[in-house]
Amino acid sequence: KEFTYVITDPEGIHARPAGLLVKAAADLKAANAKTIFGVMGLGVKKDMEVKVTAEGEDEDQAVETLQKFFSENL
Repeated sequence: KEFTYVITDPEGIHARPAGLLVKAAADLKAANAKTIFGVMGLGVKKDMEVKVTAEGEDEDQAVETLQKFFSENL
């Protein structure tokens, strides 16, 4: 499962939302969901498109959780 998202936060992905993102993905078993922050890092700026992939037993929940996180925080 995957989705793409265009960052709307004027500051892009900075320390506060990055920390929240790691926390949001911490309990997800989908392998790639756990490494989202490591893949994207802090260099993602406003209007950049990111692709999030989740694979594993809870991939549906991972995608739903992370889509909600992105829309509410980034």
